[in-house]
Amino acid sequence: MRALLVLSALLFALPAAAGDVVVRDGRTLQIGSTSYRLAGIDTPDMDQICLNDRADPWACGVGARDALAKLIGDRAVSCRDLGPDPSYKARRLGACTIQGETVSLGQQMVQQGFAINVPGKDRFAGDEAKARIEHSGLWRGCFAAPQSFRRWDRDAVLLGASCRDDKRAETVELLFPARTTMPPGCPIKGKFARRARLTGNVGVYHLQGCRSYAGNTKPDRWFCSEDDAKAAGFRRAYNCRAGAGN
Repeated sequence: MRALLVLSALLFALPAAAGDVVVRDGRTLQIGSTSYRLAGIDTPDMDQICLNDRADPWACGVGARDALAKLIGDRAVSCRDLGPDPSYKARRLGACTIQGETVSLGQQMVQQGFAINVPGKDRFAGDEAKARIEHSGLWRGCFAAPQSFRRWDRDAVLLGASCRDDKRAETVELLFPARTTMPPGCPIKGKFARRARLTGNVGVYHLQGCRSYAGNTKPDRWFCSEDDAKAAGFRRAYNCRAGAGN
């Protein structure tokens, strides 16, 4: 039994060819058929908006994804499987590194200021503190913690060197816009819905093949895949026929 456990661990740690690595967002990699969320960090979702140091909105979720893709480049990645992702069991938690390096991709993302340490874990708390002091990445401007954005918590504490208490109302309107913009390649519409709470969700998502898609002209969220929507706590609209979105 012990030999089998060791063999399983080794298999999970095998490096993947660079062509097999797909960067889904700033914290999620797909290697072959397996999706890994980088352990110990959180990053803006693909549709999240932040402010830069001039108070201009920018697509920080897309920026975080691009930062992770740049870190990897064309190099091979290996991920040590740490078990199911508590927020979405279809994904795995992974301690992922560039082949030949010792500092994990998650830690590097925190060091660059494009990710934050997962609250309560403190795995990369020191790296986050340094990035905050140096105004690296997201910390140069003003942003809501990714978890606050997912909850649409407009009363959340805002983070970053450029946040101004006297401009909070205007800042909140920019960070939690009434009308959201679809990120490239992310056409799935999400809408917060009280009725979704009956099934343990926060909202409903609509695929392009759903009858409700066109009528949802003011989505609250945009997702690149159904996995992304489900991981954020949204369920598929009941009026979506089988095969919708395929």
